[in-house]
Amino acid sequence: MYIPHAVCDGGDLDCGSGLLLIIKKAMDPLNKNEILEVRSREKTVAEDLPAWCRMVKHKFLGFQPGDNTTRYFIQKGSNQTELNHDLEAARGYKWSIRVQAEKDLSAKVHSRNHTFFVGQPADFSPKVNAPSSIDYLLTALASCLVVGYKAQASKRNVVIDHMEFSLKGGLDNVLYHLELEDEGSPKVNQIIGTFYISSPDAEETLEEIWRSTLVRSPIYQTLTQSIDININLAIVI
Repeated sequence: MYIPHAVCDGGDLDCGSGLLLIIKKAMDPLNKNEILEVRSREKTVAEDLPAWCRMVKHKFLGFQPGDNTTRYFIQKGSNQTELNHDLEAARGYKWSIRVQAEKDLSAKVHSRNHTFFVGQPADFSPKVNAPSSIDYLLTALASCLVVGYKAQASKRNVVIDHMEFSLKGGLDNVLYHLELEDEGSPKVNQIIGTFYISSPDAEETLEEIWRSTLVRSPIYQTLTQSIDININLAIVI
């Protein structure tokens, strides 16, 4: 098999989720015809990476499967896309949605190729036609941390047996939001929860990944500026 001049590990990332930026950054300092080894646990990379190599004029040399990680080998071509341009494009990317009011007290959200419904901000029923905006706020935080933790773990080749997150959030004064009182604030004042993780790896490693996940989470870092967030990491043995 090939002897690489550099190695990068994409973990579970696919080519549309940042893997190509990692590859480009690792490829940038290499000279023409030098070889980059890309390690990945994402199955779709097997099809997408050769196609990308053809598009940008790199040579896809082949791959070597392993138990959990596949090694891909790329020979650098002469038409490497400028790294700075790609990084600036990523930094400047703007997410966008479109929301339409429905006949009842709900909204239809269009986000890229997905459409979903959002109900009233404050709904106390155990069964609802659509999750509330508060539900989606908690979901955004929890899913950002769950997926972020998994991505961080995969880059370190840390095995995750099970991962689960339980969150609760409350408003400062929901009665003010409902116009039943004239004083108070409708803002979310606290989010509490427990992040459960089961893994054969060392607790110190799992705790380090958790700290890194919090630091790099866009949703957590945004919300923690204005909301009291208390999340416990529970390592299940």
